[in-house]
Amino acid sequence: MKKKVIIYDRIEEPVLSTLKEEFDVQIFKEQDAHKDPDFLPFLQETEGIIGLDFPGKSDVLDQAPNLKIISNVSVGYNNLDTKELTKRNIMGTNTPDVLTDTVADMAMGLMLSTARRMPELDQYVKQGRWKEAVTTELFGADVHHKTLGIIGMGRIGKAIAQRAHLGFNMDILYHSRTPKPDAEEQFNALHMNLENLLRSSDYVCLITPLTDETKGMIGEKEFQIMKPSAIFINVSRGSTVVEADLIEALKNEEIAAAGLDVYVEEPVDPDNELLKMDNVVTLPHIGSATLETEIKMAELAAKNLRAGLNGEKPGNLVNPEVWKKE
Repeated sequence: MKKKVIIYDRIEEPVLSTLKEEFDVQIFKEQDAHKDPDFLPFLQETEGIIGLDFPGKSDVLDQAPNLKIISNVSVGYNNLDTKELTKRNIMGTNTPDVLTDTVADMAMGLMLSTARRMPELDQYVKQGRWKEAVTTELFGADVHHKTLGIIGMGRIGKAIAQRAHLGFNMDILYHSRTPKPDAEEQFNALHMNLENLLRSSDYVCLITPLTDETKGMIGEKEFQIMKPSAIFINVSRGSTVVEADLIEALKNEEIAAAGLDVYVEEPVDPDNELLKMDNVVTLPHIGSATLETEIKMAELAAKNLRAGLNGEKPGNLVNPEVWKKE
């Protein structure tokens, strides 16, 4: 008998077809899962879950007595209560590395489009408002030879630093829990505390995971420290920023602009004030959203799932303690 597996939200082809051949699969869309009368009965029998942002918290796990593994199709895993998973001998996995370059590309694109006001000026042309050469009120800001402050110098942070320093001759500052000697050697990056980074940077790029320590780490105080000309880029998670404070900082011209791929509420509320600001570039959480990368992530997540269901140690455990318990 095939093992029961839930596919939560989505899995790209051809990985989806392969999983259907191997397992007894049910697909549940994130927004409708808990309203679906088939969801809880299948969850009670399922041994594996693969997908995006499955709510792996105690109230849901109580309904999954046979669950062995939750395989995230993402590098982030703030949707999982890792302590609770470990207590229940459930493995949690993610898909690091394969999306690093894709997210770094997007972060640089977001920085460039915000600095040069590309979405705003795209609409300026399309709306027929371009009648003569643009004047200073439509000018953007240079990116090259400016100072970039990166908050979170992990794999993606280093890939952003590589592009910024080697491609745009930017000076790199970074803030992380521990120094990164390789980044310092390769990109001449300077490790400093958060306050000094914010005070010194022309661009601030936030790329930390969402944890209890990083939730709301950028708020009113931090925006007031930044240069009035600074541009803030968030490609981490929406809740790492106090969104109301970001809105106020933009209104009060405490910072010049923002480029956002993530929000506290996703999909973002259409009434969110950020969507009404010309100096804010807003993307629909597309950090890893290229077909090539999404397929690679799905393949890695499927590999993790198979290992966990076959009694093997997955390569990307986010709660390695669970393996010691077994």
